[in-house]
Amino acid sequence: MNKLKKFFIYFIIIIIIIAILLFVFVNLYKKNKKYYTGEDFGIKTLVSEIDYDNDGIDDYADILEGAKKEAKNKPTYKDGYYEGGYPPDNEGVCTDVIWRSLKNAGYILKDMVDEDIKNNVSSYKRVNGNPDPNIDFRRVPNLKTYFERNQIVLTTDLSKIEEWQPGDIVTFENSHIGIISDKRNKNGIPYLLHNGGQLLREEDVLEIYVNYKPISGHYRMKS
Repeated sequence: MNKLKKFFIYFIIIIIIIAILLFVFVNLYKKNKKYYTGEDFGIKTLVSEIDYDNDGIDDYADILEGAKKEAKNKPTYKDGYYEGGYPPDNEGVCTDVIWRSLKNAGYILKDMVDEDIKNNVSSYKRVNGNPDPNIDFRRVPNLKTYFERNQIVLTTDLSKIEEWQPGDIVTFENSHIGIISDKRNKNGIPYLLHNGGQLLREEDVLEIYVNYKPISGHYRMKS
């Protein structure tokens, strides 16, 4: 057996070992990670009075369910421009978590953002007077502006744990966005459902994020 073949075999073995170790680590992490819910802290989960898609599930629960589906689907992080606006189901960035989650409740966020930009283009600094429906609804600054103008604006203070509810939307500066989970850590801080290309898409990272990417907005769909 020549050296090249030996090297190739050793390389494959190492890759397999790394994959096995990674699989074991992830599953042990999931198994041993203790999480809580709002009820553990005496926080009642809000129920929306609206069931926009008439599926028997209120909007907040529907949005959360949509975000969970997106986390499970785990699309490849890929930042691209797509004719028609929508990336394939197996691709996406942080903003795609938002419209997909809202779609699960029956809302077409693209249409909602496009309409608001059309009627109030000067309010959208990222658009700079030149709307592009193929990408505008997938930009964090535009979503931040849309939610501030049209939905419920809430606290950005994580210590007010009772004000953070499953299905809420949170922005970090003008560069990242995610959905609040129903899971919480030992301090009552909720997990974040988001896509930054990371291995796990539902994470206990809010307290870490604020150290280098401050929370710039916290929103909730009107009930």
